[in-house]
Amino acid sequence: MNGGTAGGPTYVGVDVGTSVIKAALFDASGEQRALRSAPARVVNPREGWFEQDTDEVLAAVGQVVRALVDGESAPGEPPALLALTGQGDGVWLLDGEGRAVRPAVSWLDARAAGIADGWRADGTIEAVFRRTGGAMFPGCPAPVLAWFDRHEPDVLDRSVTAAYCKDMVMQRLTGVRATDTSDSSLPFLDPVTRDYAPDVLDRCGLTHRAGLLAPVAEPLPTGTLTGEGAALTGLPEGTPVSAGPFDLPACALGSGLAATPGDGHLIVGTTLACQVAVAELRPGGEPAGLTIPLGPDRWLRSMPAMVGTAALDWTLKLVGRTHGDVDPLLATGEPGAHGVRCLPYFSPAGERAPFVESGARARLDGLTVQTSTADVVRAVCEGIAFAARHCFEAAGLSGEVAVCGGGIRSREWLRLFADALGRPVRVSACPEVGAYGAVLAGIAATGLPVDTDAWARDRAADTTVVNPGEGPAKRYAEEYERYRAAVDRARTEWKERQV
Repeated sequence: MNGGTAGGPTYVGVDVGTSVIKAALFDASGEQRALRSAPARVVNPREGWFEQDTDEVLAAVGQVVRALVDGESAPGEPPALLALTGQGDGVWLLDGEGRAVRPAVSWLDARAAGIADGWRADGTIEAVFRRTGGAMFPGCPAPVLAWFDRHEPDVLDRSVTAAYCKDMVMQRLTGVRATDTSDSSLPFLDPVTRDYAPDVLDRCGLTHRAGLLAPVAEPLPTGTLTGEGAALTGLPEGTPVSAGPFDLPACALGSGLAATPGDGHLIVGTTLACQVAVAELRPGGEPAGLTIPLGPDRWLRSMPAMVGTAALDWTLKLVGRTHGDVDPLLATGEPGAHGVRCLPYFSPAGERAPFVESGARARLDGLTVQTSTADVVRAVCEGIAFAARHCFEAAGLSGEVAVCGGGIRSREWLRLFADALGRPVRVSACPEVGAYGAVLAGIAATGLPVDTDAWARDRAADTTVVNPGEGPAKRYAEEYERYRAAVDRARTEWKERQV
């Protein structure tokens, strides 16, 4: 087996995403040297249901890791660490061996929308938010588990663990049954004690299912590859493995988000995630988002909107264009999209940040027979950028913004984000910041002798900063106020429709 580049140890980071699974190889200086990826399949067995085959996901993890370590021509030692991150929320129901009891329920799933709506009406969501800093939505574990408890209790009876995605992979590779404080943050973790809060389980009617929750390990679950894990990945048995944090905080860590209160991080991916480092644990305002422990007296206030690039994907398909057309289309237009405006709530599960509304739906307004394809694409891109600004305001952004995700491959859309946010955005030189963040966290958790501070200093020199234009930023500030007013009107309509 060829393990990577010569000149020191290497590290593999695996990011188990919703639509794609990636493995990245990092050398002894923290530089990304190779990447392999495989698609992940989400199935839609019924309206509003979104599921994944656990064995398919695990096989894809093995595929990308094998392709990565076998595909490097330079000889070297096997990787010193396999670090895992992946999608959060949802429920991966496993038996005692870590094997699937049924297909995994994705965070996209809406089957528990009725339960979430009931909890909102009776005050459960508000009470849990004030207690933990996390606002529940249909695809998070509590309502999903409550749905199974009410409708398919035998499934839970056969299960030993209600796992998160990366923790399922960890258990199959190492035999370790555990989770970390990031995944367990929504919704059951007490952010002060950093263990499960019995009163939250009781409020959700799930005390009798508490045994399904894996132990919380700090700083992260760690272990070594078993024979089964070695056979799957092609790495030697005994290779150190870490799990966590999940993809949102992993990307923040990999993007170089400092623990300076007020600094922010934006992921323009399938999820539009806006995160801000905070020094005070005071869940205030409207219940939304989650609060993730970062370290002593530091938390990450995360606002993961349901739909980011998926909204643009849908739009491009609708108008018969591709991602290669985005930059030319945006370059030909101007702020405001000639009066076409978008509310980008395209998820069938509604929205979860910066507010929770299971009935939220997207809309395009201001269309005429003179509306162009460029206008429609720009309106959707602007709507997503305004949603990010809304999330950041709710999270308390006051400092700089680091940005990552597939959406920023569009230079024009990246510039639009800077203009719409009205502040500079900083782009990391590392292409796979989630995998990189997992490696940084794994090195710290396993105690490997690596100077990651030197990695950060070297990477800082390669950072790209995009500044907002004075004219566009002013125009977008005006457009944003119109956007917020439209959101307020729509929320009233959504509530009336549900009555």
